[in-house]
Amino acid sequence: MQYLGSCHCGNVKFRVEGEITSAVTCNCSICQRKGVRMAFFPRSALTLLTPEDKLSTYTFNKHVIHHRFCPVCGIHTHGEGVDPKGNPMSAVNINCIENIDVDALPVQRYDGRSL
Repeated sequence: MQYLGSCHCGNVKFRVEGEITSAVTCNCSICQRKGVRMAFFPRSALTLLTPEDKLSTYTFNKHVIHHRFCPVCGIHTHGEGVDPKGNPMSAVNINCIENIDVDALPVQRYDGRSL
C-alpha cells in the first residue's frame, strides 16, 4: 500500500510504501513530549516529495536517530536510523498520513525511557 503524508503547513511531503497495521508510542524524553504515533519501515520505503533542504534535523543522546521535522510549522514527520541488524529504517509519524484512522489501530507501547 502507498500512503501520502505531510507536515501541517505542507512544506514537507512524503510517500511511504508498506502496510500500517499498528502504531507504536514511546515514553522516551522526546517521543513523550511530541506525542507521535509511529509505524516503522525500511528507509527505502520512504520517499521525500519535497527537497531534503526543506527539513530540519534534531539528534540527542547517542545521536543515532535523526528526528526530522518541518522548520516552518514544527511538525515531526519521521525519524531515520538503523534497526538492530544495522539496516536503514524510518519511523513515520502516522498522525501526518492522509486518510488513515489512527484511532482504529492497535497501539504498542515501547519503553524507551528505560534504555
